Amino acid sequence: QVQLAESGGGLVPAGGSLKLSCVASGRSLMGYRMSWFRQAPGKEREFVATITWSGEITSYADSVKGRFTVSRGNTKNTVYLEMNSLKSEDTAVYYCAARVGGTLDTVSSVSTYRDWGQGTQVTVSS
Repeated sequence: QVQLAESGGGLVPAGGSLKLSCVASGRSLMGYRMSWFRQAPGKEREFVATITWSGEITSYADSVKGRFTVSRGNTKNTVYLEMNSLKSEDTAVYYCAARVGGTLDTVSSVSTYRDWGQGTQVTVSS
């Protein structure tokens, strides 16, 4: 099992920026895909971004495309989510998730991820 720990959340004005981090530990992370999800109050958890083990391939939800950037650290056990031009609708708890295998068409599916972090709160004030 992989342990995930997010950090970097906080309160930021609309138009501002934040950079979230997710540190993974535990078993070998070879081949693990890492993804970010978020959950706003009263809403279902939704996909934000994903990155492959190599860090070469990324994918984003339409709502964040062009504003958010997901990247992977050199040691591969840290994943970042750089968020720019933040909007009030970006307010949510942001979760890091990990999985190995699966098909490309399921990368945005919550149920396909076994390992999750505890989440970090991002609040964007309008």
